[in-house]
Amino acid sequence: MVGVDPDPANKEKLIRWTKDYHDALRPYSAAGAYVNFMMDEGEDRVKATYGDNYQRLVAIKNKYDPENCFG
Repeated sequence: MVGVDPDPANKEKLIRWTKDYHDALRPYSAAGAYVNFMMDEGEDRVKATYGDNYQRLVAIKNKYDPENCFG
């Protein structure tokens, strides 16, 4: 979900609207998120998004990209 307004004066109002809208829909969602839209939600949000697959994906990442070349 994203809120967009070209007027910076509406920033706080738009943030509040977007968060309220998200909270209202959350009980009806399947949880998770589309990771390409994530920004600074933090590691807990990333783990929740991948759910039971997270640890398996970490193991694969560590095996094939130990130096984190691909971010």
